Amino acid sequence: MNINELIAIVKKKLINEIKIEKIEVEDKSFLHKNHSGHQEGKFHLKLKIESEELKILNKIESNKKIYKALDQEMKDYIHSLQILIN
Repeated sequence: MNINELIAIVKKKLINEIKIEKIEVEDKSFLHKNHSGHQEGKFHLKLKIESEELKILNKIESNKKIYKALDQEMKDYIHSLQILIN
């Protein structure tokens, strides 16, 4: 899977599972290319999400909700997520 396909899937799944006002997904994989844990074909993503639904939850609960929605992608294509909620 290429990064553009993955970003489209991530956005679609999160919007379908969570009430989101705005979402940005950035590929940050280039920052980790030379790290020892780097896996080819797995990506590092940064999520910037504006969501009243997530803002009322504590950080652990909001992150759990995101990880649950992206369960299959986390197993297959995502090595790391950086999550910012506004």
